Amino acid sequence: MLVIGLTGENCAGKSTVADYLKKKGFYFLSLSDILREELKAEGKALTRENLINKGNDLRAKFGPAILAKKTIAKIEKAKDRNYVIDSIRTPGEVEELKKLPNFFLLYITAPPDVRFERIKRRDREEDPKTFEAFLEIEKLEMENAEKTKQNLKATFALADKKIENIGSLSLLYEQVDAALAGLSAEFKFERPSWDAYFMSIAKQVATRSNCIKRKVAAVIVRDKQIISTGYNGTPRGTRNCNEGGCPRCNAFVESGKDLGECFCSHGEENAIVQAAYNGVSTKGATIYTTFSPCLLCTKMIINAGIVEVVYNEKYPIAESAMGLLKEAGVKVRQYKLE
Repeated sequence: MLVIGLTGENCAGKSTVADYLKKKGFYFLSLSDILREELKAEGKALTRENLINKGNDLRAKFGPAILAKKTIAKIEKAKDRNYVIDSIRTPGEVEELKKLPNFFLLYITAPPDVRFERIKRRDREEDPKTFEAFLEIEKLEMENAEKTKQNLKATFALADKKIENIGSLSLLYEQVDAALAGLSAEFKFERPSWDAYFMSIAKQVATRSNCIKRKVAAVIVRDKQIISTGYNGTPRGTRNCNEGGCPRCNAFVESGKDLGECFCSHGEENAIVQAAYNGVSTKGATIYTTFSPCLLCTKMIINAGIVEVVYNEKYPIAESAMGLLKEAGVKVRQYKLE
């Protein structure tokens, strides 16, 4: 038996993950279902506020782990199944559920602005209508000194795995699959994820670099197909960096200094230029790069219409570049190749 618990902020994607696990044969349970049963019995509306208040009331009367205990009682009746348990909101609930064999807690998260956009799309009457109201409600749920009340921040800290849901559904599912494979031999799979596949190719492309200071490469992907690659080095038709072609690199200038004097083009730059050279559009593509892009490459990425940057290691002087990518609406995430 494998039991996966789900926690996370509102509209982070917990229900989506639960639905995906149900398709894999997991039986679904939710701590909130116990609250819904209680409210129905009392003839009260199933609003978010009523659910929170009922949860706090039950914990105050019967202890901080009462919802988890009631849920475990349902599991005890059928131990030969895999379960997914949603709506875990307090450390006490986590501690109780961790008494189960093979229980693991997944923290599903996404930035506040992304989650608010999802809330607006679902358009429920009781949902907050402004971003400020959304943040204020979330702040009330995030921390509580009383053990009987919701404490999401402390609950997230107990998670065995954090999953950031900021991309496509297929990417979210890949992350869930990878998490399951790491938790149970039953779910191990041999094929690499798309992230692992493209990043490993980028790492291989980097071996062609002729730069003597750092080997960097990028792979541009659209619709899961590679449309261009590039690695850092001196321009086409000139002496290679490792043959003395770049005075700055060969003088071993300190990293980040005299960049304007460097003859080497960066991996992202070469991948974008190579696509243009061959008449291939990069609009709507994703770029996988072994290092997060510098400011110059960032400007090229934005103007080339690339919509997502996935990087392996962080470039030492990339803060302004990261800010510019965010301002331009380009998704950025790190994928560390093991």
